[in-house]
Amino acid sequence: MSRAIRAVVVGGTGYTGAELVRLALGHPSLEVTAIVGNTTAGESVSDVLPSLRGVFEGEVQPFDANMIASSADVVFCALPHAASARAVNELRQKGLPVLDLSADFRFDDLGVYEQWYGSHPVPELLSEAVYGLVELHRDALREANLIAVPGCYPTASTLAMAPLVARGLIKHEGIVVDAKSGVSGAGRGLSAATHFPEVAEGVRAYKAGAHRHGPEIEQELSRLADSTVRLTFVPHLVPMTRGILATCYAHPAARGLTPDACTEAARTLYEGSPSVQVLDPGTHPDTLFVRGSNRVHLAYAQDPQNGTIIAMSAIDNLVKGASGQAIQCMNVRFGLDEGAGLGATAQWP
Repeated sequence: MSRAIRAVVVGGTGYTGAELVRLALGHPSLEVTAIVGNTTAGESVSDVLPSLRGVFEGEVQPFDANMIASSADVVFCALPHAASARAVNELRQKGLPVLDLSADFRFDDLGVYEQWYGSHPVPELLSEAVYGLVELHRDALREANLIAVPGCYPTASTLAMAPLVARGLIKHEGIVVDAKSGVSGAGRGLSAATHFPEVAEGVRAYKAGAHRHGPEIEQELSRLADSTVRLTFVPHLVPMTRGILATCYAHPAARGLTPDACTEAARTLYEGSPSVQVLDPGTHPDTLFVRGSNRVHLAYAQDPQNGTIIAMSAIDNLVKGASGQAIQCMNVRFGLDEGAGLGATAQWP
């Protein structure tokens, strides 16, 4: 039996970091050698992450690139934007393959990144990064040493729309993405906007038409179309912990487009994927049926009055929308089975 791949999780005490640790601990080819934190460094892992009590012993480690280099074959970085770029730069200088879950390396265009996130600490690394949506960039990921794991909203939305764009089935303007997310997408930090009494009994849109995941979706769809794709993106916060449901609206490029044709296009594009399940027309995705899994449920419908195509996608924002996707990318990068460690079904009910 070959030696396990040693993995360190930087930023391992937030929601996505903790999910990475959970998935990595259950992976047949991974050994978690350290969990790195910032404000919690020196504290017991079991105190910071009670879910790991009796499973992972030791303390949360401070960030030290030399320590990480001596104990890791791969690093998952789940730090906030900008802070992540600085850490990734140090780790890449040590020659380590890094999977970064921030937005710091997702954009091809530095100007677009800085418009939405501010000044980039290490722009010279942008050209090295490969966008980590496995279903669209599988071949490039096999040789990548810096993988930019996509955002949760872009994952759900892009996977729903990609087959339609790739086949030229829809127009590139007038696209609307209406997406709804559980509160864990905001992270573990405390804020009034995600405080339980503030969200438990309501549903709200936020940053309508001004959310920074919109340009990320446009980038990937434009890449597929080989021309500019523009869309309106409106996210919503719903009173649940996990899950994203993206409902996307687009105009057919020509008359006669049907949900059956959209379904066939998606099944062709995602053939062989261990994560993507394309449902039959008339079936609607539900976040409950992917909760806790790396699964994606896609479905297509149509408004018979005006022909509008409706593409729907359900994912778990912490798994396929973040940590599970990072594991999937790592599997491809290291030549493992793409679905290794990700075979768990949804937590239902």
